[in-house]
Amino acid sequence: MNVMMSAPTHIPVLPKETIEALAVQPGGRYIDCTLGAGGHAAAILDRSSPGGQLLGIDADPEAITVARARLEAYSSSMLLINENFADLEAICIKYNFLPVHGILFDLGLSSLQLNSNGRGFSFQHDAPLDMRLSPSQEITAADIVNTSSEDELAWLIKTFGEERHSRKIAHYIVQQRPLKTTLQLAQTIKQAIGSRRGRIHPATKTFQALRIAVNQELEHLESALKQAINLLGLGGRLVVISYHSLDDRIVKRFTHQEASGEKACLRLINKKVITPSLAEVLFNPHSRSAKLRAAERTTDWMSNPPWVNRDSPYMEG
Repeated sequence: MNVMMSAPTHIPVLPKETIEALAVQPGGRYIDCTLGAGGHAAAILDRSSPGGQLLGIDADPEAITVARARLEAYSSSMLLINENFADLEAICIKYNFLPVHGILFDLGLSSLQLNSNGRGFSFQHDAPLDMRLSPSQEITAADIVNTSSEDELAWLIKTFGEERHSRKIAHYIVQQRPLKTTLQLAQTIKQAIGSRRGRIHPATKTFQALRIAVNQELEHLESALKQAINLLGLGGRLVVISYHSLDDRIVKRFTHQEASGEKACLRLINKKVITPSLAEVLFNPHSRSAKLRAAERTTDWMSNPPWVNRDSPYMEG
């Protein structure tokens, strides 16, 4: 049963390359740390059948709802959890889902967030400056925009957005605030640095910076990568798809560090990043900046940890 194209509004990035990098096998146990609309999860469940098991994690409750509907045919083989992957190891211990054969991180925004009119992730829609992946989070983008000092905003936009006009943008924001909506912020940025330059909108990098700050994306990624190694069995695969240099830099540094030295526990699957083909980029423009890195666990997993409940149905196989 192939359900990859059952949700035409959501197109998974690098689907074939992801399944190959994970080395998905029938009966395997896999974790999708960024479930989204379930595109990659559907492919994993399809390839790991019969007997495959999937733990899907997403901080966005809307993603869990959409993915559960999309993956209904596999309901007996999956466990979907509305949590942040920053708590990856605790989640797996709680649900006795370890060790695993593969772990996937598809970083960045999903089509669910980009196309949502009320979440504030995109300047294509006028919406409140929110940008929280989970409604349980306290700090919104509006909080940061309207309460940070000019120096703090300039640092944030430069560091997380890699925006060379960060100082000028921060100055205009402070002069124009309070800013409450995405279009107000986007217009302020245009006033600061001018209209579209090249392929991207002038507000793109600032919006990226705010989203990263609101959701603590870089800190959570670094933490989750360290936890992932503890969950992989011997020969288990770690696969990460990133969309901007900050994420990719963290992934590259981490995998290379864990694959070198006397205590190395990973082997790099692809020493050079895997990127989408021209055909995929034309079909799915969102994939154009994607970079896939993969590594394999080369040391044995702890044998029979005392905190694992072997009677759990998710420990079978």
